[in-house]
Amino acid sequence: MQLTSHQFKTRSREKLVDVNLQGALKKLQGNFVKGRADRVAELENFPAIRDAAAEIRARTLENLDAYLEEFERNATAAGATVHWAETTDEVNRIVCELAARYAVKKAVKSKSMVSEECALNDALEAAGVQVVETDLGEYILQLAKEPPSHIVAPVVHKIKDEVSDLFAEKHNLPRKTGIPELCKEARDMLRGHFVTADMGISGANFVVAETGSTLIVTNEGNGRMVTTLPRVHVAITGIEKVVPTLEDLSTLIRLLPRHATGQTISNYVSVTTGPQRQGDSNGPQHFHIILLDGGRTKLLGGDMQDMLRCIRCGACMNHCPVYQSVGGHAYGWVYPGPMGSILTPTYVGLENARDLPNASTLCNQCGVACPVKIPLPDLMRKLRERQFELGLKPQMELWGLAAWRWAAQRPAIYAMLTRVAARVLAVMGSSDKLIHNLPFQASGGGWTGGRDMPAPQGKTFRELYRARRNQS
Repeated sequence: MQLTSHQFKTRSREKLVDVNLQGALKKLQGNFVKGRADRVAELENFPAIRDAAAEIRARTLENLDAYLEEFERNATAAGATVHWAETTDEVNRIVCELAARYAVKKAVKSKSMVSEECALNDALEAAGVQVVETDLGEYILQLAKEPPSHIVAPVVHKIKDEVSDLFAEKHNLPRKTGIPELCKEARDMLRGHFVTADMGISGANFVVAETGSTLIVTNEGNGRMVTTLPRVHVAITGIEKVVPTLEDLSTLIRLLPRHATGQTISNYVSVTTGPQRQGDSNGPQHFHIILLDGGRTKLLGGDMQDMLRCIRCGACMNHCPVYQSVGGHAYGWVYPGPMGSILTPTYVGLENARDLPNASTLCNQCGVACPVKIPLPDLMRKLRERQFELGLKPQMELWGLAAWRWAAQRPAIYAMLTRVAARVLAVMGSSDKLIHNLPFQASGGGWTGGRDMPAPQGKTFRELYRARRNQS
């Protein structure tokens, strides 16, 4: 996936006036936000469960090396082959080598955000392997040649009419407008690929150290077909996805679907331990698991480590007023929303995504919604501090801060300037005592272009306080 995070401001302006996108984003409020609230309310002991989930993830990260080695031992004992990849390029190399070893001509995929990090589809196609996305949303995006805009609902940015037009164009069939008819058409197009594919590629929501198992959580049957029908199954996930035990897993699974899609439990929870054994009715002949670092160890032991607790539910973006306004593509990489505003700069470099930590009001909607209690606003604030230390802030902003610091260190001058500013702003207020436009809109990003600011009374706080004290 091409990195365009440096274009965040430009792309955001475009998304704000995209009528179709704005209509599509409203679905987040009705489906995911309300659904999460309703499902969480069903849990009488939700705070305790949330605390336990956060503790499991934190404890795992403190002993990550030991749990990963335990997972490798138990997965290998169950017949799987574990590969370690330091970079996304190594993931692509390993998968392409496996495709060559097993003479793979076609690979079917279940939804995997880590494979998006790697741009795996491009690498396989360059190696002569046909790749078919089988998750409905990912299949639509593959036809449209677009990246996902949400980690759970990748095609949330499209409205039904756009999908109808796309299917009619790509399938050369009469245009359909009903959702059931469109789903059936996609099913008819995909069904044959499952039985003719040589390789199935999936992600893993979690891997279990105790049993050497991988787990995927889905609402479509494609996940199980991808992991059981082809003779080769490759599961790709990040090293932070390990959990110690099945009991720990059960705690996290109580929260993941509630926060992701507003469901008590998803339609499918699939645990895979090793390849097909004698007597098994299905399963792959060969099972390979690739564990990706991809910048994750850079977060360990530092002030960003809490971000590795993330279970990829998407609740933070569903509740974020910025994401709700601009959608996922504006963020310019695999992970959008508050989680992406932290992960993208840490994975690809702060200099390549300098606007993302600032794409937040720090309202803490994301922190409240996070099932594992990641302090997302605090982490974004730390990235902002790092930006300032590295000189990555816009020059106008640095000059403005320098001027404010100079004045703030001189109380008499600061008091005089605030008195002048209060009176000027009072004059700028219209008859309704609102400032509709501020100067320097071009450099300020048009802050008052879509909002009004109350005009002050023409006096500073100190003047008003002194007057009230004198009256009393």
